[in-house]
Amino acid sequence: MDVLSDAITGMRTGVPHSSRTLMAAPWGMRFAPSDGAGCHVILQGSCWLLPPGREPIPLAPGDVVFLPHGRGHAIADAPATPLVDVIQDPDGNWVPSEEAPQGTGPATLMLCGAYRLSRTRGHPLLTGLPDVVHLPARIGTHPALRAAVDLLGAELEQPGPGSDALVPALLDSLLLYILRAWLHEHAEQAATGWAAALADPAIAAALHALHSDPAHPWTVEDLGARAGLSRAAFARRFTTVVGQPPLSYVTWWRMTVAGRLLATSDAPLRVVAESGGYSSEFAFAKAFKREFGMSPGRYRRRHDNKGCR
Repeated sequence: MDVLSDAITGMRTGVPHSSRTLMAAPWGMRFAPSDGAGCHVILQGSCWLLPPGREPIPLAPGDVVFLPHGRGHAIADAPATPLVDVIQDPDGNWVPSEEAPQGTGPATLMLCGAYRLSRTRGHPLLTGLPDVVHLPARIGTHPALRAAVDLLGAELEQPGPGSDALVPALLDSLLLYILRAWLHEHAEQAATGWAAALADPAIAAALHALHSDPAHPWTVEDLGARAGLSRAAFARRFTTVVGQPPLSYVTWWRMTVAGRLLATSDAPLRVVAESGGYSSEFAFAKAFKREFGMSPGRYRRRHDNKGCR
């Protein structure tokens, strides 16, 4: 897998949910903090995003906003409109906590999506995103993202055979296109961080090699060769751009892969150890405890029957 796919797979739990919502002014919805992430796409009309601790953000047709950290937010036809709390039901759907009055003013049509994400081992590519990822509609930009929005909107408007499988798949695609678009827009502006790392051909090549085969006995020299750089030059460049030395990231990712396998499968400890590049279960258990503060067995028992499977 590539880094972006791995970052999503490593954090995602459960199935994403979406809705197509038509609201007539005045209207306002307050979303409580959650473990997940959410997105809104404005199809028709306009509204305001009200993030906590920030100025309101006007949204126009075609605008996409992604809120990756689940810190709660509100969205309304106007900044001063009273808000109705929206809560998450046991199935992961967002529903009003009380019946909202029906307005008669200008209408806004939105797509809303919700993703369940685990915060226990978030990849820095996602945890480093801003509280609000706002992608304004601009003619000719991000055509793949616009196509994903159109497909999801059409499927929600007129469900057909296979919709139960199509909608979650389209939501996953939408999330990836949102992140691609944001990374592309920030790649040239950032000297460090994951937008810069994935845009740097040398660093990206090394990361792709590592993520494709985390169990390989990687050395800094090996990764530097994949990057086309000397050992010293690669180590300096990787540390500066990514924010940690190469082998520190190798260990972190191997333990993340192993932790995910323990939490989501019944694979024997030997198999889990091998996925992290360890031929010895004892050496793996020692490294795992150093990273997570508990043994692999205790970690697996703690995550058993918690909806990760």
